[in-house]
Amino acid sequence: MALKFNTKYPSIDDLRKKAKQRIPRFAFEYLDGGCNEYVNINRNTSELREVQLQPKYLEKYTNSTIKTTLFGIEYDAPVGIAPIGLQGLVWPNSTEILAKAAHTHNIPFILSTVATSSIERVSELTEGKAWFQLYHPTEDSLRDDLINRAAAAECPVLVVLCDVPTFGFRPHDIRNGLGMPPKMSIQNILQIFGKPRWALETLRIGQPTFANLTPYMKKGLNLKQLGKFMDDTFSGRLNEEKIKPIRDMWKGKLVLKGVATEADTKEAIRLGFDGIIVSNHGGRQLDAGESTIKPLKSIVDKYGDQIGIMMDRGLRSGPDIARTLANGAKFTFMGRTFMYGTAALGAQGGDHTISILKTQLQQVMEQLCCERIEDLPNHLV
Repeated sequence: MALKFNTKYPSIDDLRKKAKQRIPRFAFEYLDGGCNEYVNINRNTSELREVQLQPKYLEKYTNSTIKTTLFGIEYDAPVGIAPIGLQGLVWPNSTEILAKAAHTHNIPFILSTVATSSIERVSELTEGKAWFQLYHPTEDSLRDDLINRAAAAECPVLVVLCDVPTFGFRPHDIRNGLGMPPKMSIQNILQIFGKPRWALETLRIGQPTFANLTPYMKKGLNLKQLGKFMDDTFSGRLNEEKIKPIRDMWKGKLVLKGVATEADTKEAIRLGFDGIIVSNHGGRQLDAGESTIKPLKSIVDKYGDQIGIMMDRGLRSGPDIARTLANGAKFTFMGRTFMYGTAALGAQGGDHTISILKTQLQQVMEQLCCERIEDLPNHLV
């Protein structure tokens, strides 16, 4: 098995530990934390890892491929990079690092509305292959302009977020001054001084900003004014009235992210979505909710032939990707996992993390004697 990554960090857990050492505590806790008591963020991974797969050693077998097709496009692996807001806070220029790596490895990259690089820049880096994830604005004119920018940038897929009707209660962010409005404390400044590489790289790249929203902001906003702008600009609560004009405007594939029930899946189909991403926002919104893997199988069994079903959150390895696909998902996405990579290894982090996951998944496929990604459900115990 050829290893195409830095062998000092052969697992995602190694990257997480390195990231914790390398970036300020407030940035690590923003990345790593969930909401309330962190119950659901931990359940996402623990319940996924209860899934068991069964090898078939004596059946006819030639070789395995991890390539798969989604929305008519062949990707080199069934995993993409999920949207994450303020990526540049965790490690400077993370958005562009990960977009480039995704393009190099031919996997999807989803750009968040509140990312630290713009639609136009990421489209340039990915040759128009990046997806765009829309936080629903309160004003129709802003919604329409963002959608038109994504269309002009040739994004093939628009992802509409439905699982943030209100801001999650995240004690770590409140304690660290990263709530709304944000504030910078003496404690945060001291943490920055303790991480000189992060600080120097931030000085070189520049302070992270909401690059997609810069055209709509007044210049020189202080942190309090920024918080008010975000509160006034976005309304995460979706309904048919808000979704219909998006479906009418968008000519590409349309995906609903944050689906957690059969009822919402049925409604997504009725409203004309091409796909859903089963997700709970990384356990950052509803601590009392289900893990992402819990409802997946029943949603797939009931609606898998009517809509493309994907899943994110809780996945931290190649075996986790296989477990998810064996439960019927057509594709997977990860967010934190890739950010651990950039926080740990900077510009090499995206390529390194994707290489680990591809190597791990290939090994699982070969061990199961499973030739195609589509056949993984046949190996579910």
